[in-house]
Amino acid sequence: MAGDFKSDKIMFMIAAAVIVFVIVQSVFFIVKSWKRAKELGISESTLKSTVSSSALFTVAPAVSILATVFVLANALGIVLPWIRLSVIGNLAYETTAAQTTLDYWGIALNKAVTDPQQFATIAVAMTVGSIAPLLMIPFLCKFLQKKVGFAMNKESDKSKDAETSDKPKSNLGDVISASAFIGIVSAFVAREINGRTVATTNRLDEFGNSIVNAEGAIEKVKNITGSAGVVSILVLICSMVFMTILTVVCKKFKLSKLEPFIMPIAMFAAMGMAILFMNVLPESITGITWYEIGAEV
Repeated sequence: MAGDFKSDKIMFMIAAAVIVFVIVQSVFFIVKSWKRAKELGISESTLKSTVSSSALFTVAPAVSILATVFVLANALGIVLPWIRLSVIGNLAYETTAAQTTLDYWGIALNKAVTDPQQFATIAVAMTVGSIAPLLMIPFLCKFLQKKVGFAMNKESDKSKDAETSDKPKSNLGDVISASAFIGIVSAFVAREINGRTVATTNRLDEFGNSIVNAEGAIEKVKNITGSAGVVSILVLICSMVFMTILTVVCKKFKLSKLEPFIMPIAMFAAMGMAILFMNVLPESITGITWYEIGAEV
């Protein structure tokens, strides 16, 4: 049972309950919104057009969510990522929350989690982290909107002044958004380049028993459990190349509808390259890593 807990019936029942709730809630608000729009005199053709465009707009984020499920499925199984990403979450948050929790045990996200306690701890970390902003919004959103709105208005005024001058235009919202995204990306890049994870375990003797020191305490040892290597760096480079090429193509040929799909396409393409590298490159290259797994630190 211990090896099947991630795909147990109770997990699928929880997932089904969550999915049904999300669908029912969505249908409820669609019906209420449609009725209210009709009361306001909005034409049915406009409503249908709005629903169609909104449905199409959700395709790109859905592909990104699907890619995130695949990324997490190896370690957490398919059900927990499915539940989490059906409600709220994204690649940057879910993988960071899961890996940060796994770091405590020195486990990498590319290894399957087999301990129910570790699995439960990861689930709590991923869930509680998403609940926090939902609880903060009712109390802080109005205050933050005023502050951000004030700052944005000031920047807007500066941009209007810049139109009549030679100074470059600036937008605080774009700067903040770009800075946050670059920070997240930098964290993932650094993890892929370094990649080392460390686990603290009991030091064992030749018979597999824990060694107790003279003071009666069990001796501990830190071992490297994961490391980056040539393949991870190659995949990182490939993902950057795919992103760059797709971005240039979209801008050059003005394919604005393709832009939301750039990141998920690049992610899947990089995953495909990882499989290709592992099957094509010789083991003498794919086996090169920066740290020796199992070594003491």
